[in-house]
Amino acid sequence: MSDVRAELTASVFKVEVAVGDQVQEGQPLLVLESMKMEIPVVAPRAGVVGEVLASEGEVVDEGAVVVRLAD
Repeated sequence: MSDVRAELTASVFKVEVAVGDQVQEGQPLLVLESMKMEIPVVAPRAGVVGEVLASEGEVVDEGAVVVRLAD
């Protein structure tokens, strides 16, 4: 599994994937919102979503694991 981490402390604005979804490298997994700016969190590689560890409205810290990708 590969961990996908939040790049900054922010609110989760929108979760765009679910467990079991096939994703491609660069595909948005979720959108963070900080100071009215939307920051997409993208897949670093192709894979299958194994876990979604953040939910809409939740505040995540910088470096927090938000999604895990399986092979």
